[in-house]
Amino acid sequence: MPDVAGDAAAAARALDWVGMRNVALPLRVRGEDGVVMQVPASVDVLVDLRDPDARGIHMSRLYLQLQDALIEDVLTPARLRRVLQDCIDSQGALSSSARLALRFDLMRKRRALVSDNSGWKRYPLDIDAMLANGHLTLTLAFSVEYSSTCPASAALSRQLNAERFAEDFAAAHPLSTQIVRDWLASERGLAATPHAQRSRADIRVELQPAFDELPVADLIDRAEAALGTPVQTAVKREDEQAFAKLNAENLMFCEDAARRVAAALADDARVRRFDVCVSHFESLHPHDAVAQVSGKGRAVD
Repeated sequence: MPDVAGDAAAAARALDWVGMRNVALPLRVRGEDGVVMQVPASVDVLVDLRDPDARGIHMSRLYLQLQDALIEDVLTPARLRRVLQDCIDSQGALSSSARLALRFDLMRKRRALVSDNSGWKRYPLDIDAMLANGHLTLTLAFSVEYSSTCPASAALSRQLNAERFAEDFAAAHPLSTQIVRDWLASERGLAATPHAQRSRADIRVELQPAFDELPVADLIDRAEAALGTPVQTAVKREDEQAFAKLNAENLMFCEDAARRVAAALADDARVRRFDVCVSHFESLHPHDAVAQVSGKGRAVD
């Protein structure tokens, strides 16, 4: 049968990347408590076309190469390296580099803060893997959502609360603990509340090549712990109260949030470098407050 892909190119030029985007594939990933689960994914597969005279690559070989390659074993750096090398080999002498971009949702089960309940959270994840000259580069991109309470607004609210207290008890001497407690628990005891909003940290991490697993779940946990106020799943009244307490203990501007996440990533030996962008979707303004920071992780011994 004719194969015009083998014809000479009309204009000789090597190409950086050629391939397919949004190929539907299943993946096997390690989930809660190490349990392996199958998830649907969208995958881009690309190889370079280093022969300037070749008209095209063997596209169908790439597609068929992927059909079972990523479901045979749990997704690890070693598995990704093997798949990338197989993609290069499938092209004969046409290619020397390959790239995979995988997009899927990682599901994590989260316990409530106080009550004996739990619920699932979805973390969209992008994995970019490239093999060039025998060197594997792995990049993870994910987001975590959290609540941010404005420190300035909290200070202004405390001032109004203090002024109301002084007004209500200007002539009351002496004051008993019970009277003050009852006043604080009443509507008069809350003159103002600080504004808070749902916020998001978009994180991109290039991994060190010296580790056997993809530390996605652990990096998510580190980021959420650093922020202190990740959004919740199952919430009863006691959980909502505990969440309000966490917000009061973790007042933060977007600058504070960016620094918190950066500090957690900079202390991780699995991280080569990172980029963080936090966005606070303000309830006070119609625009968002954002902060960005990049840096390097702790060097591997």
